[in-house]
Amino acid sequence: MAKAIRFYETGTPEVLKLEDVEVGDPAPGQARVRHSYIALNFIDIYFRTGRYPLALPNGLGSDAVGVVEAVGPGVTDIRVGDRVGYLIGPQGAYSQVRVMPAEVLIPLPDGVSDRTAATLMMKGMTAQYLFRQVFPLQGGETILYHAAAGGVGLIACQWARAMGVTMIGTVSTDEKAELAKANGCAHTIVTSREDIVQRVKEITDGKGVPVVYDSVGKDTLAASLDCLQPRGSLVSNGTSSGPVVIDSQMLAAKGSLWVTRPAMVHYIQPRAHMLDMARELFDHVLAGRIVSEPKQVFPLADAAEAHRALESRKTTGSTVLVP
Repeated sequence: MAKAIRFYETGTPEVLKLEDVEVGDPAPGQARVRHSYIALNFIDIYFRTGRYPLALPNGLGSDAVGVVEAVGPGVTDIRVGDRVGYLIGPQGAYSQVRVMPAEVLIPLPDGVSDRTAATLMMKGMTAQYLFRQVFPLQGGETILYHAAAGGVGLIACQWARAMGVTMIGTVSTDEKAELAKANGCAHTIVTSREDIVQRVKEITDGKGVPVVYDSVGKDTLAASLDCLQPRGSLVSNGTSSGPVVIDSQMLAAKGSLWVTRPAMVHYIQPRAHMLDMARELFDHVLAGRIVSEPKQVFPLADAAEAHRALESRKTTGSTVLVP
């Protein structure tokens, strides 16, 4: 038996229950992983509240690191004792131990601790696919990135700096602005007292930016579009404030703009490509260009409290659960 968070209905953080669950031996193509750290991601809230449908009852969480305890028949590239992380697969990472498809497990390199890796599996790989695949940055661009002091945001700040990209980041407080700047964000906009469009125009001498990475959604949509150059791209990579609804005619009127709503699953397969993405990420970490540690740590039993902290925007950077 192992402890795991389960929920039987959607709703507030109180629906999350810590229960005993059975964890069996891995079947063919599977591995059993004992978690050391579990990452908290905003998408977990979408599943908990029902914004993203999920068959209930179910577990929660898609992102964790740990050690392989057992492998099933046919598994050849993952071995007992390997340190691994993962970010795709069935929900259920909020647990002490679980059985996973071996094909989604990513070996962790020596020199990258479990604690660091737990902040990078989903968030670091998200920065990789946003900056290197969805809108491939070449270096020299000036970009707008919303929620620059968040879990993905702080990694994006460092990745942008490593690539020679000038990042304009939005944040909600002066404290978060200082944190983003310390991580490589060239310019910050404190949305509680500054106008996003006006500041972007000032920074870019009226030109606007070629791409906006917007994980906020509804509340920032209008400003994001108004910050773009003609034929610019809005990468809508999250909707923390609500869903994005766009009139296609407006895109034409504002300069023949492009909009995409990417999903990790479409950028991370096949397995060989996923491993290449992870290798690029970990190369930055091992070279010291990206430094990442949890800013908040909660016991697994306090998953509901961790959700409340994330939803209230009281967190910065990455939050992890410890089994």
